[in-house]
Amino acid sequence: MNKTELINAVAAKTEISKKDTDKVITALLDTIAETIKGGDKVSLVGFGVFDVKERGARVGHNPRTKEAINIPASKVPQFKAGKALKDAVAK
Repeated sequence: MNKTELINAVAAKTEISKKDTDKVITALLDTIAETIKGGDKVSLVGFGVFDVKERGARVGHNPRTKEAINIPASKVPQFKAGKALKDAVAK
């Protein structure tokens, strides 16, 4: 499911216009991104937690030349599913 399909599905369930649903979903995603970028977590009870994970610097290898490459430290977004979501998917 892509963003357009998500908007259509939510609009059908809520009986809200697709234009308004698009605004709400875009605002939700932007808010989550801004919040985790600022270093805070977004916790949706039963659904999951959006957070930032820090990856330390490490040495990797080029698979073609086997040459060692220094990979710098980075921050990556992460999502941990909540119990209710895990249970819903398992059924």
